[in-house]
Amino acid sequence: MMLMELCMMVVSSLILMICVLVGVAFMVLLERK
Repeated sequence: MMLMELCMMVVSSLILMICVLVGVAFMVLLERK
């Protein structure tokens, strides 16, 4: 049970980081145009 919660926490934090990176990359691309 504890291991499952840890896995879910790691996965959710990874998804959050990816979303932030995509957002930043999108902003940079928009500003370059």
